[in-house]
Amino acid sequence: MEQVRIGIIGLGYVGLPLAVEFAKLYPVIGFDINQNRVKELNDGHDATLEVEDDLLNGVLVHQMPASKGLFLTAEAEHINDCNYYIITVPTPTDKNNRPVLTPLIKASETVGKVLKKDDIVIYESTVYPGATEDDCVPVLEAFSNMKFNLDFYVGYSPERINPGDKEHTVTKIKKVTSGSTPETGKKVDQLYRSVIVAGTHLAPSIKVAEAAKVIENSQRDINIAFVNELSKIFNLMGIDTHDVLEAASTKWNFLKFTPGLVGGHCIGVDPYYLAQKAQEVGYHPEIILAGRRLNDEMGRYVAGETVKLMIKKGKPIKGNKVLVLGITFKENCPDIRNTRVVDIIAELKTYGLHVDIFDPWANTEEVFEEYGLEILNNLKGHDHYDGIILAVAHNEFGQLDLSSFKAKGVVIYDVKAFLDKGLVDGRL
Repeated sequence: MEQVRIGIIGLGYVGLPLAVEFAKLYPVIGFDINQNRVKELNDGHDATLEVEDDLLNGVLVHQMPASKGLFLTAEAEHINDCNYYIITVPTPTDKNNRPVLTPLIKASETVGKVLKKDDIVIYESTVYPGATEDDCVPVLEAFSNMKFNLDFYVGYSPERINPGDKEHTVTKIKKVTSGSTPETGKKVDQLYRSVIVAGTHLAPSIKVAEAAKVIENSQRDINIAFVNELSKIFNLMGIDTHDVLEAASTKWNFLKFTPGLVGGHCIGVDPYYLAQKAQEVGYHPEIILAGRRLNDEMGRYVAGETVKLMIKKGKPIKGNKVLVLGITFKENCPDIRNTRVVDIIAELKTYGLHVDIFDPWANTEEVFEEYGLEILNNLKGHDHYDGIILAVAHNEFGQLDLSSFKAKGVVIYDVKAFLDKGLVDGRL
């Protein structure tokens, strides 16, 4: 392989772990427009907790690396000399669930300004099939004044990061790769194969790789929607859904998904990208959007079920207090992006309930900035509640003694089936 010098655009949950792994072998320049994020990382700490401090400090350098190492910057000119550019910026949706490609387009502009002959730009951000070549390549051409597949080339290798998962880390998950030409595909595949110990799969085209990524999370979303619907049905029948799932999973080919809230930057977002493209080509997706609607309703459902249980126990509703345990989108992770716990909170407030939130993993300032919600620093002195909802299964919540609340007749609802079954009044 030729002399490799990698520029990684975006240093979040996806970009940073990838940058650290590549920096063990190559000179890597990590770029992010968030100066506070760059400063924090240069100080040797990753607030997302995806990369441990010793791993980060093991590759971090504070001058442009010659052979290997990770140099982090918020100055775009520092990526001028790279020949591989990997773009790992977010691809969210707006309030109407329409794809927002603005971060991707801005990153493409940044890279386009520094592109040189024979450079390769690799996209990792989740998009609908065709976005890389139809939406991003024209930006690269416009800002570089060069021709696609003549002067520069493009690849796509979808991210497969699972926030908070310390077992399935970036190098241990098989990586799909692709390129705009057969030769580019081989180069992209070879680059990733040098660090991904789980191996790679070279897709025949960029569109195939894009489609593979977007259906991974759409499939999971639909499966979770199915068990969420089962949970509603079995609740009406007085049957415990998790008991049913345990019994059904004794069959070798049963897929054991569990009910719950579906948030985060992938599963709760990616299906809308596929749905958008489907509608553009003249097809209205039924199952994909039905699954999204059902999953997006689950926060309100949890709140409503909790209120019903409180009423059955003779608890007054308006003006009383409920404690929500957890606000991140998943357990043992500080990520609050697109968390659907906020739907539970919003719905509880419509009943006139006062809601306290406690989450030892979430950043207080970030939660307030993103959602306008204040969270407790601890539970000391906070013991007067009529209802408790465990929304996120952080390990720390397993250490809480909720039996005293139970003795007082407090309604306890367990979204994650995390607590002892005899302790709770209801669960999904």
